[in-house]
Amino acid sequence: MNKSISTRTKIGVAGAALLLTALTSCVPSRELREANRELPGAFSSRPGDTLNSATVSWDTFFSDPKLRTLIDTALVRNQELNIMLQQVDVAQNEIRARKGEYLPFVNVQASAEVEKVGRYTRNGSVEEQLTIRDGEEFPDPLPNYRAGIVASWELDIWKKLRNSKKAAVYEYLSSVEGKNFMVTSLVAEIASSYYELVALDNQLAFIEKNLEIQQNALAIVRLQKQAARATELAVKRFEAEVLKNQSHKFDILQQIVETENRINFLIGHTPRHIDRNSDQFIEVALDTVYSGIPAQLLQNRPDVRRAEFELEAAKLDVKVARANFYPSVGISAGVGLEAFKPTFLTSTPESLLYGAVAELVGPLINRNALKAAYNTANDRQIQAVFEYEKAILSGYIEVANELSNIENLRNSYDRKYGQVSALTESIDLSTRLFQSARVEYLEVLLTQREALEARIELVETKKSQMLARIDLYHALGGGWNTQGM
Repeated sequence: MNKSISTRTKIGVAGAALLLTALTSCVPSRELREANRELPGAFSSRPGDTLNSATVSWDTFFSDPKLRTLIDTALVRNQELNIMLQQVDVAQNEIRARKGEYLPFVNVQASAEVEKVGRYTRNGSVEEQLTIRDGEEFPDPLPNYRAGIVASWELDIWKKLRNSKKAAVYEYLSSVEGKNFMVTSLVAEIASSYYELVALDNQLAFIEKNLEIQQNALAIVRLQKQAARATELAVKRFEAEVLKNQSHKFDILQQIVETENRINFLIGHTPRHIDRNSDQFIEVALDTVYSGIPAQLLQNRPDVRRAEFELEAAKLDVKVARANFYPSVGISAGVGLEAFKPTFLTSTPESLLYGAVAELVGPLINRNALKAAYNTANDRQIQAVFEYEKAILSGYIEVANELSNIENLRNSYDRKYGQVSALTESIDLSTRLFQSARVEYLEVLLTQREALEARIELVETKKSQMLARIDLYHALGGGWNTQGM
């Protein structure tokens, strides 16, 4: 008897070994594509200084206290950011779910059933001949009660479940970086909208100041017409210019309302007045934004880090898909009590039952679905490589563009500032010359119009400088490393 059992055991082991060899002999394999992380040592001709403004928190980078209040409110109330935070929690829950898959499962079971079998069946004829004790027959119909504990465990010998859990960890880290990227974008959008609003306030102030000058000039022309020193044509031209700028004023007022409401949406508020500092906007000094070296983008930009984590997750997904070709080894065991009367459940060892099973299961024929899943995982891994490389290249180009933009805007602003100063002086000069009949009214109109346009362009250039500074801070990856996030 022992010799027979030993023979069957050897045959079973040999069969399992043969099955394992057959299953693992034709597992597909493709080489994972690695990403190109190379970047230049510096941005264009700039020296490779590692000082980087991206490491500065937004509440330090932005000195305006009213802007800081708006950003702080948005980080709490913005709906899209709160949606992203829930996605982060979902990714964290996925880690717990996948971690539980490679731990043993233990379940408690309890059941009650009743069965009536025919007397002339095999089970019925057996029960007809059996008694329990003291001549007592089996009840008919036969009930059955069971209670016990069942455990099952898949041995993760190919690391399929652990790699799946690690992939979930990388997906979670990717979602965190996605949240960080949203924070940087939100901070940049609020700051940009804030300075657009401030610029509109200054444009409105210049228009109102210019209207005052034009209305004074209109009054002078009307007096000169009464004295026969000017014509009705001059009066109408001045009136038309006043009306034109009054119309422009209402356009600016509408833009102010829309910009305020855009900020209100970002901070999660219904339309209301946005408190801001609009005075001395033209004279605001701009601090230097330090770009550091390109290699720092790999650590500072959340979108680059998100693409990197997604790439690592994709690599693990390939390993998981490949492990599906290998057989899985499972162990299940149970122990409990079973009887056809509840009073017999405590009668041991008669009511005691237990069992243990070990099984080896693997795909043998028609593995097309597994091959398709494996090829899909490889294709997605290659996509993740391209996404990562695209994020790196995009980040580098964005920084290079903004560095050039800041330099060109600085040169443009200096010249526009000189233009505005010259045209401002020419307004008083042209008005005095017109009063003394030494120039025509058209020269006064053109001077006033050119001065207003130059002032508005100066405000626009100053706004562009502020936005370029914000965009560079965002492109470097600044704005997410804040306390409490």
